Amino acid sequence: MSGKVPMTRTGHAKLQEELRELESKVPALKKAVRTAREHGDLSENAEYHAAREALVSLENRIGAVHAKLAAAQIIDDTKLPEGVATIGATVKLLDIDAGDEEEEYTLVGAGEENFLEGRILTTSPLGQALLRREQGEEFDFKTPNGTVIRYRVLQIGRR
Repeated sequence: MSGKVPMTRTGHAKLQEELRELESKVPALKKAVRTAREHGDLSENAEYHAAREALVSLENRIGAVHAKLAAAQIIDDTKLPEGVATIGATVKLLDIDAGDEEEEYTLVGAGEENFLEGRILTTSPLGQALLRREQGEEFDFKTPNGTVIRYRVLQIGRR
């Protein structure tokens, strides 16, 4: 499927919810633009320009979410093989060189990523390195800055 972006059902549902939330804000911003326009000369009307800029920004975000949803190829992660790192899998790693330092990542599709929560894209460098790995497997990962980290896959599961 050319041009399609893999996404879990959960990620797709979150994007749909985000779209509903964004679209619910449009009427209030349109009203703010109309109200500000009534205040006269638009060339010196900061309130109008701020409201208009906010509306354009919101409409751009809505367009971006629509594009992500249109490109989504929904993957039923419940039907993927167990014990193999695929989209939707949570992978617990041991940084072998650091001793007992463990890291945990969930492999996700576009729109689901949040590095602070350990949700990384399957298309990211680490996501690519993790795909198709199995429990117990060891591998070297070269970070974007050139550092090589030796990992062991401790556990693979689904949340």
